[in-house]
Amino acid sequence: MAGPALQAWGLGAALRSRAALRPLGLLVPPCRGVAGPGPGEEALEENPFYGKYRHKIQELRRSSPDVFESRMEKRNEVKKQPVGYSKQGEFIKCMEEKAEGLGTKTSKGAFTKDKTLDSILNVEMVKEKSAEEIKQIWSQYFSAKDTVYAVIPAEKFDLIWKRAQKCPSFLYALPRKEGYEFFVGQWSGTELHFTSLINIQSKGESAPSNLILYHYPELQKEKGIVLMTAEMDPKFLVVHEAQCLANQVQLFYATDRSQTYELVETFNHRSSEFKYMSVIAELEQSGLGRELRPGQVSDKS
Repeated sequence: MAGPALQAWGLGAALRSRAALRPLGLLVPPCRGVAGPGPGEEALEENPFYGKYRHKIQELRRSSPDVFESRMEKRNEVKKQPVGYSKQGEFIKCMEEKAEGLGTKTSKGAFTKDKTLDSILNVEMVKEKSAEEIKQIWSQYFSAKDTVYAVIPAEKFDLIWKRAQKCPSFLYALPRKEGYEFFVGQWSGTELHFTSLINIQSKGESAPSNLILYHYPELQKEKGIVLMTAEMDPKFLVVHEAQCLANQVQLFYATDRSQTYELVETFNHRSSEFKYMSVIAELEQSGLGRELRPGQVSDKS
């Protein structure tokens, strides 16, 4: 339910329904499939079982060539993978193969329902690994993707989560060439949905998410880490802009500075006192997003 702050900004009706949004994302089936070897018909004939089914295969080729070609193509798309087996490198490769079919949806800004941790990796398998190994796997996999990701220490996420229950929404500022664009971040379970303020004001509750951060606490107690990744609409955001918004979540929700978190509390509970320029001042003081402002020199030292 939207608080007084959102109602004062004209966002209450829109975000009341957004708070109950179903999870949106790109759902990937677990990578546990097994299939035949090598590409092409030559590899098929090398299969030791080819002789047993040769007559049926040739009959299918003659009677239904389209079906035969289709099955050959599907066969060549799948790599043989023993069930439940994976070294770290092969595990990452397996994850990449699962995600290959998602490129089209991502490029169109599509989000799929119910993006679970199991849809990304084999949770039971990684439970056998250390927190550091899981961090390496997660980082190595997503570092090659155009997305945002993180491995958050359990204590820090616990603080973020407790505060999110009390203050489920906030106004974030994204630096642009000629100023700042504001995004409303709204928690829905362990997902954080970002939507441009101007879209919410113009489209109301039908305004779509531009960025979703997915947090996975499944390994929080056992391994002391929470995995995070994201999906965005590339028509509105690029990766470094999405990263700036994601970094601001920790800036405002995981801060030790009472003055900084007080902005979040004010936005949610004392809307008449909220000043958006305070968000910009805090952002500029932190240095986040400096690289997004061409007129400013980024200190990379």
